[in-house]
Amino acid sequence: MNWLTKIFSGDHPAASLPEALRGRLERWRVLEAPALDANHGELRYVIVNTEATGLDPANDRLLAVAAIGIDRGVLAHRDAFEMSLDTPAQTLVALLEFIGKSPVVVFNADLNRQALMAAFETHLGFEPDLEWLDLYWLLPCLFNDKHDRPVRLKDWMKTMAVETFQRHRALGDAFAIAKLFLAAQSRATIRGLRTPRSLMELATTRKRQQRAIRS
Repeated sequence: MNWLTKIFSGDHPAASLPEALRGRLERWRVLEAPALDANHGELRYVIVNTEATGLDPANDRLLAVAAIGIDRGVLAHRDAFEMSLDTPAQTLVALLEFIGKSPVVVFNADLNRQALMAAFETHLGFEPDLEWLDLYWLLPCLFNDKHDRPVRLKDWMKTMAVETFQRHRALGDAFAIAKLFLAAQSRATIRGLRTPRSLMELATTRKRQQRAIRS
């Protein structure tokens, strides 16, 4: 009896997962997470992006997910993942296997993270414990000479002269986000922000400050 079987039973989504998928999830669960105080150059980050029927994570449906690894500061084209949600459980398990326990980088977590967490809960029966870094909040902290407030992805791409092979496709936008993250990582390192924890704290502080101003 594995971890999911022990926790969930009856009508819970995890109870109906094929045994092979449960085994893959168990192998993912026991992976060791990297230390958040490790240097960027010692880590693999994973850029994650979604493609959905709309911009409302509560009501719109996920169509595809994509991910790109940045391993020790290197973006390798072969270290990439894209799958449709035609078979949601299979896709989501494969995504977790691709991510491992690496820190996850997204642009606009209010959309991408919420949509993914809802999908994990619906199709696998749990929300995986991952570390998230949102470039939507981080970029204006590091490049306030270009934008001193959060702006859309297309605005950052234009400002930073970042291009991709296909916009509004999960993998295409993930590629653009990956290049923006490399720029952010480089500037952060120059400023002495050399760990994922320091970047996460900076982004979280900026988000809290922005929301305090609005309230």
